[in-house]
Amino acid sequence: MGVTAISIDNLLPAFPVIQARFGIADPNSLQLLVYVYMIGFGLAQIVYGPVSDRFGRRPVLLISLAVYGAGCLLAMAAPSFGWLLAARVIQGLGAAGGRVLSTAIVRDRFAGREMASVMSLIMMVFLIVPMIAPAIGGMMLALGSWHYVFVSMLVLAGILVVWFGARMPETLHPAYRRPLSLPSIGQALRLTLRTRVALGYATALGLLTGCIMGYVGSAQQVFDTGLYHLGALFPLAFGLVAGAMGAATLVNARVVRRLGMRTLSHAGLAAFVAVALVQVGVGLAYQGHPPLALFLTVLAANQFLISFAMPNFNALALQPLGEIAGTASSFLGFYTTILGAFCGFLIGHAFDGTTLPIGAGYAGLGGLALLVVAWTERGRLFRGGISG
Repeated sequence: MGVTAISIDNLLPAFPVIQARFGIADPNSLQLLVYVYMIGFGLAQIVYGPVSDRFGRRPVLLISLAVYGAGCLLAMAAPSFGWLLAARVIQGLGAAGGRVLSTAIVRDRFAGREMASVMSLIMMVFLIVPMIAPAIGGMMLALGSWHYVFVSMLVLAGILVVWFGARMPETLHPAYRRPLSLPSIGQALRLTLRTRVALGYATALGLLTGCIMGYVGSAQQVFDTGLYHLGALFPLAFGLVAGAMGAATLVNARVVRRLGMRTLSHAGLAAFVAVALVQVGVGLAYQGHPPLALFLTVLAANQFLISFAMPNFNALALQPLGEIAGTASSFLGFYTTILGAFCGFLIGHAFDGTTLPIGAGYAGLGGLALLVVAWTERGRLFRGGISG
């Protein structure tokens, strides 16, 4: 799961160097290195689930890591920005296997609140990685070249191939193997689309993913080149915000079994929207340039709160789809990623030298997510249950 995050976040410090190397006039264009990766990441998810439902989780994940490694090699050899963007798409195609299959493996082995607890621990890895990824990227740059950032990704892929190949057994029960056929896939997709809980929580998750992607896409400009000019301290600021998310997922894993997924995620989302409105107010009060400490405090609070919603929404979406976990995880991952990448692009591309686009994006997408959850639960928010 951490491959996804490290492939985005450790490249952020290299944006200015890549801009200079390829003569990119508009700094906002560098955000494409994030969003084209997410497009490849989203599109490939629709494939991994059905294939893993037929052939098993283990071999498909190993193949996906090989594709990811090929994308790293192509990026290291990129003679142009267009080539680099194409390599990022291929990286995304490979990294998608980890996103789909890690959640499918969890669903293979766990259910209900126990699944939510395990999912939170996995999401904690996904969210803690950004604490160290920019520092790794900065360290690679210090060695002399932006190419070394992709070397670090390639080394990670190699370690994972060895580790996963040696330690992870096949988790798909033989009785749940499904034929790889269009009618079978279509049946699974229809079931997913007709399941109100799955579609509703996946949509809310996609909107919240858009918040995260909008922030990540513009973080380098906000903290470094466009607003606060932190320079070498950029990884520290980025890591502090990511740390709030990691702490929240750890808390979520400990309390979700007692409070339930719905109660915890609905409360987290409602509080997130409230703090997002505060974030907008702070931005307006300081003409879009609040003091760094104040901005970091409000932003970290929002990242903390969003982490009570996202892992639980993921678990709630998959909960009723256990027999088609691979295909369901694949489709829902595709849907949430593409929706999140699109919304994130709108936020990131709106960067105007102020913090206002991030605050407005959080408030708008968070409010819309809350409405979607209310529709999903037929207006009965904060309602627990035997499994949720």
